[in-house]
Amino acid sequence: MEDGLVIGFKEASISQKNKLVLSGVNLKLGRGEFVYLIGKTGSGKSSLLQTIYAGIPVRGEVASVCGYDLKTIKKRQIPFLRRKLGIVFQDYQLLSDRSIQENLKFVLKATGWKDKAAISERILEVLSEVGLIAKLNAMPHQLSGGEQQRVAIARAILNKPELILADEPTGNLDPATSNEVMRILNKICEDGTAVLMATHNYNLIQKFPGRIEKCGEGTVVSSGNHEN
Repeated sequence: MEDGLVIGFKEASISQKNKLVLSGVNLKLGRGEFVYLIGKTGSGKSSLLQTIYAGIPVRGEVASVCGYDLKTIKKRQIPFLRRKLGIVFQDYQLLSDRSIQENLKFVLKATGWKDKAAISERILEVLSEVGLIAKLNAMPHQLSGGEQQRVAIARAILNKPELILADEPTGNLDPATSNEVMRILNKICEDGTAVLMATHNYNLIQKFPGRIEKCGEGTVVSSGNHEN
């Protein structure tokens, strides 16, 4: 894969349950680049995101993510690929039975962190980035939707990923809160992490310009940059 590329797909084909979803996919995403993935429901956006984190198989000339060849990746390598990714879902997916601190600690321990002081320090760092240190000991149900999504972003950046995949991260949020989440994602991107964000929200694309890739008619087409 070319230097500086976080995602490199060339003539890639993606199938689910033996049904071809996308073919002829050519997609490049560089370090620190913000790209929107748009398209109608059922056009293949979620399948593409699942492929990127090695959830479903891919064929083609090139299918590389964070230095891993997805065509030949072994099952034991997938956890190491996923440590280079941060994933933000529409519905937050926080563990409801434990505090924000414990949610974040769970992820760090699951990805091999053992030093208690380092764990505590990293949790404070990411909560500071999303403006939620004051909610360290709160339970998820005590937070607003926007706050829960900011915790989900904090969780996604715990291991300093090369790439964030955001699947409709503002889908359940009001416009003001959506703007806040977008500002955080843009700041993370400016710090060098690539962001690929699936969205239906064209107002956000106008407010926060970025390159657009469109899923449709069985493939992915680049629509170039959208500027204000």
